[in-house]
Amino acid sequence: MATGTLPRFNKPVSSPIIVALDLPSAAAALDLARRVAPYVGAFKVGKELFVSEGPDLVRQLRQTGASVFLDLKFHDIPNTVAKAVAAAVRLDVQMLTVHCSGGSAMMKAAETAAQETAASLGRTAPLVLGVTVLTSMDTAALTELGGETDITRQVERLARLAAASGLRGLVCSPLELTPLRAILPASMQLVTPGIRTGAEKSDDQKRTLGPAEAIFAGANWLVVGRPIYAAADPVEAARKIHETTRTHL
Repeated sequence: MATGTLPRFNKPVSSPIIVALDLPSAAAALDLARRVAPYVGAFKVGKELFVSEGPDLVRQLRQTGASVFLDLKFHDIPNTVAKAVAAAVRLDVQMLTVHCSGGSAMMKAAETAAQETAASLGRTAPLVLGVTVLTSMDTAALTELGGETDITRQVERLARLAAASGLRGLVCSPLELTPLRAILPASMQLVTPGIRTGAEKSDDQKRTLGPAEAIFAGANWLVVGRPIYAAADPVEAARKIHETTRTHL
């Protein structure tokens, strides 16, 4: 994505890569963003960076023309989540997340807040993404929580609930892409973390896939963190991943 161009979320932009800026400071995040910008479609600001640097970091990214995915995974009573979503819209982010496990009332409140706040500002509403089951979780972790112990069935249940609640996008692991594409409307945007190239050290992600495979399976967007920001050469890593995905767009 060229800087100054906002993505349209009804189809992938020239690069489906969202770089996770999982870094401790604004200086480090902005430097990485500047360097890899030619090969990515957006930047994800998560809990560590947002708690460390606050909304001003998002404003600085937006001032460069970059699109921002605010990944705070809201999960609270509907009224509280609606207010948080409205604040995120005023911050002018292009994507944000809520936990599907918050229930249909919460998800409906989030989508309504996004649409109404954006309309009042004359903006396009951000894509409110429902988080199904975290990619760090496996069957054993799900069993600890009680209830459904089959990850695919739990993801599908929450995905259907999100779609019925009016959400237009989901976060899901690469391994759930194919089954979700079979049951969801074609317009549903699927954003996929847990992307690994095979060159990384083992980490806490349990359900992973390569970038080209994820695109082929139906992902619209790939969230890539450690394979880029922890690489010896982040720019080259971003370029290679971008090139890998191009033939599948």
